[in-house]
Amino acid sequence: MPADSPARATARETIALLTGAAGFTEHRPPSHPLPPDGPLGWAGYDAARERAGTRTGEEESVVYGTGVVGDRACVLLAFEFGFLGGSLGRLTGDRLAAAYELALTRRLPLLALVATGGSRMQEGMVALTQLQRVAAASTRLRAAGLPQIAVVRDPTTGGGWATVGAGADVVLALPGAQVGFAGSRVRPADADPHAYSAEGQFAAGQVDAVVPPGELARALTHWLRALGPHGALPAAPLPRARSAARLPETGREAVAAARDPRRPRAEAYLADYFGVRLPLHGDRCGGADPGLLCGFGLRADGLPVAYVAQCGTPTRPAGYRAAARTIRLADRLGVPVLTLVDTPGAANDAEAERAGAGAAIADAFAAVAEARVPVTTLVIGEGGSGGALALAAPDNTHVTADSYFSVIAPELAAAILKRPPSETGATADQLRLRPQDLLELGFARSIVS
Repeated sequence: MPADSPARATARETIALLTGAAGFTEHRPPSHPLPPDGPLGWAGYDAARERAGTRTGEEESVVYGTGVVGDRACVLLAFEFGFLGGSLGRLTGDRLAAAYELALTRRLPLLALVATGGSRMQEGMVALTQLQRVAAASTRLRAAGLPQIAVVRDPTTGGGWATVGAGADVVLALPGAQVGFAGSRVRPADADPHAYSAEGQFAAGQVDAVVPPGELARALTHWLRALGPHGALPAAPLPRARSAARLPETGREAVAAARDPRRPRAEAYLADYFGVRLPLHGDRCGGADPGLLCGFGLRADGLPVAYVAQCGTPTRPAGYRAAARTIRLADRLGVPVLTLVDTPGAANDAEAERAGAGAAIADAFAAVAEARVPVTTLVIGEGGSGGALALAAPDNTHVTADSYFSVIAPELAAAILKRPPSETGATADQLRLRPQDLLELGFARSIVS
């Protein structure tokens, strides 16, 4: 990446890009000087630190303090890559721990602007163990229900990526940034460079969005509004029905209506429901499912709602893991959840089995069951067996007139019962899968029309 790229801006330039005229108040931890040439007595280390300070004007590789992004107060920490490659030493650990503690004490979200090559080798194991300090501080912030957002700049590698970066609730990346655990000098010579880029990490489900510098302040303002911290929030309102479909007379009609390609899908419902949408991308295990949309959104009245929406395709294991991740994050932050159910069922191909379909579905069931925040579900199309039920809220599921829900697709039920295809319609009737059947059976609370 060129040296004049915005991704290579200094720590203070990056902070100023976000806080603007609102300003930034720097904090410093109590002074605990290092011994001469550091804890290992590494010859020339003091001189290297002095040169880095002269070159950057900084005392260490991290700057932190309080500021306002948009209209939201937060704690910001920014790595200065020009100071020994943004590496983490003991004094860096002091500053990182103090930044997390500041966010905890003031109950503010933490915004980390990361650019680091990892642990500082001149401090050996003393440097490496700073990662444990960061992990512990992050855990305390998480337990307190406070959000953590990371913006990964160029480069973000090593332990800094594996703690401050990838450990955040939301990870945004600057275009073209080098992002990965292995830095350029330690990865295999024949490694695909795309895998170590912001765009490659997004494709692998490790980054939520790649955001140009000019759009970063606006995106972060929305994210800070959505994630809080908040007081008590009401349940997510039910979306409006997006079609004028009438109730079906038969089970066959219900299935046909739900499978009609002209029926409104999740994208139409979400566009109508939210003024601002902030996608969460990927399962953090190397996968992403384009048929399942997750994230947080802001309604016209400012109410934040987390959403999980199936798009009418078989949901893959990565989709269920991303859904569970979203629901658990919303639960920890006290944000209500809306799920839109629309799938013929879970993906059942060999690749899905190898990717852990059963475990992923089980985890989605658990995330919904564990949630303390209200979860609201609207079935907008096909409710295909357990792959759909995993994302449905017990006792708070609603259905549209052009939807159905069934323990099994009627065609498969007829085949299992060794009935001819001509009896599929009768089988659909027996399954009682129509919206009005679901209401009568007590599964659905209402029919949204």
